[in-house]
Amino acid sequence: MTDTTRQDDLGVADDLGVELVRTIRLLAKAKAKLSSIPGSADHTTFPIIATLVCEGPRRTSALAEALHIEVSTISRQTSALVQQGLIERQADPNDGRACLLAPTDAGRDLYERARQERNRWLAATLRDWDADDVERLIGLLTRLNIDLAGNLGVSHEPVAQGEDT
Repeated sequence: MTDTTRQDDLGVADDLGVELVRTIRLLAKAKAKLSSIPGSADHTTFPIIATLVCEGPRRTSALAEALHIEVSTISRQTSALVQQGLIERQADPNDGRACLLAPTDAGRDLYERARQERNRWLAATLRDWDADDVERLIGLLTRLNIDLAGNLGVSHEPVAQGEDT
């Protein structure tokens, strides 16, 4: 604890921490529910598909960096997605020795179905909210994500639409 940290700040941080843990648990349950879409990818691998659909083909190392995941984990997950026909390996036009990962048509279709399902679920969840409250929530979450990324020393790139569906 630094000298500038006040006891009130720690109390607020504790309250926020409790609510963030609750939110993370509920979102994990929602991810599991939404990943039950027929033909869907596991919720742990879906961010890979979403990133490739929204941001284009990438090398494994760039994908790992963008998703803040170890390269060995990404390699395992992408191999499974290749076997499922959701992504494919392509020659890197800038370096013939390397390959890029890219979504297949099936991967793009899955992404779009999952994104639509997520959007329906969120719209139903927030249907009784005032539009200004929803906009304020989006702004505050964006700010929190930027600050979290900065505090962790990681990039805060624009997120692929539906990345964590």
